[in-house]
Amino acid sequence: MSNISRTVIISCAGMGNRLGLGSTKALVEVEGKPLIIRHLEMLDGEKDVRVVVGYQAEKVIEVVKQYRKDILFVFNHNYRSTGTGASVALAARYANKYILSLDGDLLIHPEDMKRILEYDGEFVSGGVPDSDDPWMLQTYEENGKEYVSAFSKNAGSYEWNGITQIQSAKMLSGTGHVFQMVETYLPLPFMELRTREIDTINDYERAVNWVRNHYSDEQV
Repeated sequence: MSNISRTVIISCAGMGNRLGLGSTKALVEVEGKPLIIRHLEMLDGEKDVRVVVGYQAEKVIEVVKQYRKDILFVFNHNYRSTGTGASVALAARYANKYILSLDGDLLIHPEDMKRILEYDGEFVSGGVPDSDDPWMLQTYEENGKEYVSAFSKNAGSYEWNGITQIQSAKMLSGTGHVFQMVETYLPLPFMELRTREIDTINDYERAVNWVRNHYSDEQV
């Protein structure tokens, strides 16, 4: 665990319309456990964790409080018309030096979450393209390190997974998506992570199989 001055923000305000399960995606269960709880289990050592709620806020708060009672809840009342950027900006007020931004509709390989929490600087993350409708990352190498240079809907080496660690002062204003806030500050160091984003029912089925297979891409 890094000694970085960090606030973790988990964005859970969205409605999850594309998934079509009638639930905010943070409460969607994979192998009997809500996505938000899977996040929190790996964040037990983090002292400042903030969950942004909007759609089905009461249900999210109830589930989270059953697991951990010191979480700070931030309300995005405009969740129908704003994106994750607005959620992060709201939760970034009075944050620590760095923000680790996570989406509530995401599964992260436990070993890779350990790598995230040990990292003490800024990064933007992506992985092997896997979801139905990805945003891509364009990267380049310099002095043996890989950097993110742009986000693209059309081309890139990796799929953007919504995970970034960045100075909190850079995230205080936004209404769209997190990547739109981050791209102003590119290039930033790249970190490749194994994740599964759940936007559609196909994504969900792939994510369930991934967890069921112990976070392996090999077929069961």
